[in-house]
Amino acid sequence: MMSQNSCTSKEKLLQRIYEVSFAVDDILLFLDTHPCCQEALSFYREYSSERQKLMKEYARHYGPLTIDDALETDTNSWRWMEQPFPWEQEGECR
Repeated sequence: MMSQNSCTSKEKLLQRIYEVSFAVDDILLFLDTHPCCQEALSFYREYSSERQKLMKEYARHYGPLTIDDALETDTNSWRWMEQPFPWEQEGECR
């Protein structure tokens, strides 16, 4: 198991995506019961925007995590199935 200090840029970016995605999912649940809460709406907008930016950055450098970002790569081809998925250990599952 890797220590926090030995994480690669890819792992750090993926961890940030997980954190921001959790916050977005959590605030969506809150908004289901508090739809007029302006503070929650503002939080959602901020974190949703950050998530989109992080997802596009990840896709540009490492390949898309979702089909929505499949065209955000640095190539002019369809690369969706060419990279290992995040849960696969590179070189071991393919």
